[in-house]
Amino acid sequence: MKPSRGSTWLGAIVLQAVNLSVALLVAGVVVALIGLSPREVLAAFVDGAFGSLRGLSYTLYYATSLIFTGLAVAVSFQAGLFNIGGEGQATLGGLGAGLVAMWLAPRLPAFEMLPLMLLASLAAGFAWAAIPALLQAYRGSQVVITTIMFNFLASSLMGYLLVDKLRAPGGMSVESVPFASSAHLPSVQEVLARVGIEWPSSPLNVSFFLAVGAAVGVHLLLWRTSLGYRLRAVGSGPAAAAYAGIDPKRYVVVAVGLSGALAGMVGMNEIAGVNGKLLLDFVGGAGFTGIAVSVMGRNHPAGIVLASLLFGALSQGGAEAGMSIPGLSRDMVVTLQGLIVLFSGAMAFVLAPTLGRLGRAVGRLRRRLFAVDAAVALGDVDE
Repeated sequence: MKPSRGSTWLGAIVLQAVNLSVALLVAGVVVALIGLSPREVLAAFVDGAFGSLRGLSYTLYYATSLIFTGLAVAVSFQAGLFNIGGEGQATLGGLGAGLVAMWLAPRLPAFEMLPLMLLASLAAGFAWAAIPALLQAYRGSQVVITTIMFNFLASSLMGYLLVDKLRAPGGMSVESVPFASSAHLPSVQEVLARVGIEWPSSPLNVSFFLAVGAAVGVHLLLWRTSLGYRLRAVGSGPAAAAYAGIDPKRYVVVAVGLSGALAGMVGMNEIAGVNGKLLLDFVGGAGFTGIAVSVMGRNHPAGIVLASLLFGALSQGGAEAGMSIPGLSRDMVVTLQGLIVLFSGAMAFVLAPTLGRLGRAVGRLRRRLFAVDAAVALGDVDE
């Protein structure tokens, strides 16, 4: 009998809970070996990430970019493709949003400017990802190789433009001129202040709600539309999809392009929401971390949101723990974060066979106990 979708998700949740527990156990052993209290360090991580509104705000801010890049990986993966070019696609998305801001922001109000920046980030990310997709579909180039090469091209292009074309006149920093105020995406603090709610200052901005909306949209797209069905059909079997009248080449381009558009939305968080100008390396590795986020979230939007929150908590909690606990160096914090990423992301399915065998053994035991109980009950009736 095929397992139900609910039981599959229950197994996934149990697996990730076990992986996280093992990661925390190993991290605790490492902390104990350097002479610190594992309980104290864990408490500092949790308190730094969730113990205050300010800490929670930073956790959500870090999670925002990871939701975008995790969704980007998931969309292409559902079509049977491994897009690891999120870093470059996010860079181009920010570049697109920044160019539109420098061009139009002085002349347009915010309610016109911000949607244009969002469209520019989507279009730039889509276009940058579509090139490797076309090469895969029509020339047989592996999208895994071309997308990672395009990460370097995107970084070089951004560096060239900021150094030679877009750098602020007379400035020493490699960055553009600040955008006009109409290109500023409101922070959560600013939005809540308008309704009389106090919220601490942080980089958390409205793009977090864009990320949650994107997760809902990806879920609806993949499992509630004919386009999503066709993408998943191509991912399950290109030959079978072609036999059913679905052009695999077309949907390779669509899947990777949509993936790039989602990654491009990182620019709204970092460029429009925080920095207000173009910078080098504003993505900060979110494109690569999104791969682990997607794997940990089982390439499903709900799982990706939860995994992004975990990774955001690791970033914020690690920063706070490094400052609050004497003897816990920044390198040690990175090591602890890496252990959790290793077990929860890269080794997400290592324990799956063992847990599967354990689950089947428990199931057999339950069936035997049920059979014994049933036999006893029937015996009582006969008597």
